[in-house]
Amino acid sequence: MSFRIAGAALVVVISLALAGCGGEGNDDGKKTIGLNAARGSDAAPKSSGSSEEPASSGAKLGEIKGPDGVVVTLTSAVRDKGGFVTVNGTVANRGSKPYTPLTWRSKETEMKSQSSVSGASLIDSAGKKRYLVLRDTDGECLCTTGLVNIRPGESRPVFAQFPAPPASVTDVDFQLPAMPSARIRISG
Repeated sequence: MSFRIAGAALVVVISLALAGCGGEGNDDGKKTIGLNAARGSDAAPKSSGSSEEPASSGAKLGEIKGPDGVVVTLTSAVRDKGGFVTVNGTVANRGSKPYTPLTWRSKETEMKSQSSVSGASLIDSAGKKRYLVLRDTDGECLCTTGLVNIRPGESRPVFAQFPAPPASVTDVDFQLPAMPSARIRISG
């Protein structure tokens, strides 16, 4: 139990330390998004450029097809210098009825937002480790929240921020509860 408290305290300290930091520039001159930009946003972080695309070229890294015509397309997984990985993508409802992904949330009872991707994880199969979505000091996930009533034909941006696996780990599986996983490559 004391390890859980110590771990939670460490996450709080790191979150507070990074909360005042902006994004850091990367080799291509774009900004990567840190904790402060992710908090309170219902949309995926954007690059500092004029494009509406996430920090990557917008190429598809992976795709997850779920029930009722729901498709999650992953477009970037960027490792930043602060020790985090931010995964960006979109969720599209290609079905015929509205969709609310309540199964994608974490099973934590303290979570404030019940309609989020807080249950997402990155799996390092070789290292046998699972990385969970980070939380802020208010108990919210550093991920997209407010995923309610996605109408047929509608597409919404999504993101989730995780602790970064070791630098040697570049390929991981992205998982959402009750959905198949997708193998993605981390850049940066």
